[in-house]
Amino acid sequence: MESIAFSLSSPQTFFVALVFTFLSFFLALLAVRSLPFKPKSGGSATDLSTSNKNEKLRACCACNCNDVVSGSDSEPLRAPHLNGGTGPDVTEKTATVITERQTGASMMEQLVPEITTHALSYLDYPSLCRLSMTNSLMRKAANDDNAWKALYHKDFTLEQDGITPVNGWKAYYAATRAIVNVNTEFFNFIRERSLAEMSRLWLNADYVKCVHASGELFSGYNAVMQSWRLAFDWEQGVNFQIRDVRARVLTDMAWVTMKTYFEIDTKPFIVTNVFEFHNGRWYLVHHHSSDMNGEVEQPIVQGQ
Repeated sequence: MESIAFSLSSPQTFFVALVFTFLSFFLALLAVRSLPFKPKSGGSATDLSTSNKNEKLRACCACNCNDVVSGSDSEPLRAPHLNGGTGPDVTEKTATVITERQTGASMMEQLVPEITTHALSYLDYPSLCRLSMTNSLMRKAANDDNAWKALYHKDFTLEQDGITPVNGWKAYYAATRAIVNVNTEFFNFIRERSLAEMSRLWLNADYVKCVHASGELFSGYNAVMQSWRLAFDWEQGVNFQIRDVRARVLTDMAWVTMKTYFEIDTKPFIVTNVFEFHNGRWYLVHHHSSDMNGEVEQPIVQGQ
């Protein structure tokens, strides 16, 4: 076998080294371009991911804040909505609640006192009492002295417009209502001709007096009871009507005046009953009945 000797000269060796260096540089460039991009500001991929999450969170908060109405610093008020929106009625109700929270007063409290009193004047006695038991605001409004004064004038009389009751108009109304009820019982006992009930109504004292329509005067408890016994035995089916009831109540004394009609076409009788308060109840101490002499009573005008 023939051996072949191969040798490189100096210029050939330089050329081979140059080609090898170029190929190495080209491969290194391709390797660098295939790597992931890194930010030049020195931030890492973790920082970029966190930044994206914060942006999403801000967007979510911006959407949610559209459903939040600032009612107070500590307690936001969320406005109710249907199908993702708020209608005009919901917005108006929400604004009312916000106003009440900011001012600390409801619409009832914002009314002028005169308007509140006028509104309550349309209620009767039981309704006003029930209203006062609903809540503290209604209790304050229902206990207003002007409201009870207006109710007194509507239910009873305008004669006592200028007086100032010691315990207020509410207590004075209750006392007047009580004495009017007792006075009504007196006439019910006459219709029923109940001597037992009549004897319990009168005060058992020697100074009580009774003047019947006949003009006879009876003085003392026993004489008064005897007069009513005779009246119940003699009268048969008495039918009458009571009108123009007027009551005046003091601490332990009250009197009631009224007109009694036995026949609608006849002249009325003027009746006065005087009561005294003993041991927690009212007792009748004086009764006077007389026919009217034809004079017409002048109407009561408020303010006179």
